[in-house]
Amino acid sequence: MFKTLKKNALVAGAVVAMTTGTSAQAELSGEINIDGSSTVYPITQFVAETFNELNPKVNIAVGFSGTGGGMKKFAAGETDISNASRPIKAKEADKLEDAGIDFIEVPVAYDGLSIVVNKNNTWADQLTVEQLQKMFLASNKGKVTTWKDVNPDWPAVEIKMYIPGTDSGTFDYFKEVIVEDGNVRGDVTVSEDDNILVNGVANEAGAIGFFGVAYYEENKEKLKAVKIVNPETGEAVGPTPEDIEEGNYAPFSRPLFVYVNTKSAQRPEIRAFVQYYLENAGKYASQVGYVPLPQSVYFRAMRNFRQVKTGTQFHDADGNAVKGSVVNIYR
Repeated sequence: MFKTLKKNALVAGAVVAMTTGTSAQAELSGEINIDGSSTVYPITQFVAETFNELNPKVNIAVGFSGTGGGMKKFAAGETDISNASRPIKAKEADKLEDAGIDFIEVPVAYDGLSIVVNKNNTWADQLTVEQLQKMFLASNKGKVTTWKDVNPDWPAVEIKMYIPGTDSGTFDYFKEVIVEDGNVRGDVTVSEDDNILVNGVANEAGAIGFFGVAYYEENKEKLKAVKIVNPETGEAVGPTPEDIEEGNYAPFSRPLFVYVNTKSAQRPEIRAFVQYYLENAGKYASQVGYVPLPQSVYFRAMRNFRQVKTGTQFHDADGNAVKGSVVNIYR
């Protein structure tokens, strides 16, 4: 079983040696391969572009095969950094350990998984967790086909669903908090490309979908974000930066991560890139539509990276998931 956070003393010296500024370094060159979450893609791509302006000799490729798909590439040694819209799973960490790959966990921003409908949907301004379960549970396939089946006061408009693919961390997160031990119904349109989901919802009157808040912010003229009734307070809350940060947008507020291959982190261009990412993550998160983490979390993440503390803080020593806010877990 994979063990939780630990310090890798063998390479710590190499990384600590690269702890002074990440401004323009003309001598930096090489390649950085990144893949994973389509949700994390906008901020990582933005960081890559701005880093590239300072370091034009570094070639950075950023893909978006989904959190799970990215972890498979990471375990195969095909990437240096893996974007993830959820903490790494124990079975993924085990596969990395089997492959001899150590990693450093780096939280970079908050996201609010946004539930969106067509702009012409005038009836569904808010939804409860129970109503989302009605729509998305596989056991309700054939029983819930129109919006009237969800709420008798709503019109009998056919529901069309556009959701991330099963390799997506966003799909995993939605399944965990909504479907739990059940399954998501199969009569849905799936894609790892959030832009396809955006266009699907925008073009179908009865459509509903979900993805990271940055994609909603980028396409808010095409879509309507539905408020979600907080299960604890009973208050309908939208994916605003303040409510995401405070956790009021429940159960859909979540942290986003990048995972760095420890061997790759010995290369100067990787070290400089990750440090640049952490130094600017708060600012760039806001610019692409996400929410910055508290500075204390970035400070702890930077310290972990410089000291090469490998593993995850979201599992205990037995591989069990650690629950709680990223602020408390990274305290």
